[in-house]
Amino acid sequence: MKSRSVLPLFGTGLLLAGSLLLTATPASAAGGNYVALGDSYSSGEGTGDYIGSAGSCNRSNHAYPALWAAAHAPTSFAFVACSGATTTDVINNQLSSLNSSTTLVSISIGGNDAGFAGAMQTCVLSGTDACLTAVNNAKAFANSKLPGLLDQVYAGIRNRAPSARVVVLGYPHLYKIGGSCSFGISDTSRNAINGAADTIDSVVSGRASAAGFSFGDVRQVFTNHEICSSDWWLNSTRIPVHESYHPNVAGHANGYLPVFSART
Repeated sequence: MKSRSVLPLFGTGLLLAGSLLLTATPASAAGGNYVALGDSYSSGEGTGDYIGSAGSCNRSNHAYPALWAAAHAPTSFAFVACSGATTTDVINNQLSSLNSSTTLVSISIGGNDAGFAGAMQTCVLSGTDACLTAVNNAKAFANSKLPGLLDQVYAGIRNRAPSARVVVLGYPHLYKIGGSCSFGISDTSRNAINGAADTIDSVVSGRASAAGFSFGDVRQVFTNHEICSSDWWLNSTRIPVHESYHPNVAGHANGYLPVFSART
């Protein structure tokens, strides 16, 4: 999630050459025509290697949608997730990739609407008290405004792709509390940031369920792989700044991909 930091022709020849013959099983049927929507946690921001034609969307072949498509060779794959996307961006710029033939959709969205990137910036630059205020503001937005925004996105997906299996991915805890980091923000701030992820995930999960979609909770699989753990699957503050606080290559391959795959 970031303030402005998720068609590509990734592996077109490979995907066409390896297209699967669809069977009657739900998993195979769901993967026929796949569209990946969402924000930076779906585009692959943070992996450090981006598809040239994707521009500021920072889409990566290391992102879980591209990894899944490479492994399963769906008949078609539209990768339109864009870094910095909000619910409005999905509605205005991404839903047009869906149609009645779409059989599988993935999406992560909501963190940018709640202002999570701005809250993170405040936490890093302005101390614990300011951090707690910013996080509480993000949580208040998530509880009051985000449900209606998500409902609009999910209704748009269902209207355009009435037969698709839709998997909504959540956000991980960023920090291992009491971990190996002896610098940076306080554990109080780290705990508050994790709490904001819990709030957003709770709202996203609830609205996804109401829409009849499957929710992929990534918090458990990221446990012991957060920032300050012994094996980070997430970037801390880094250069370029827009890659900070996003899953790295391991986070997509070992975290998001298995959770998504289990729901397809």
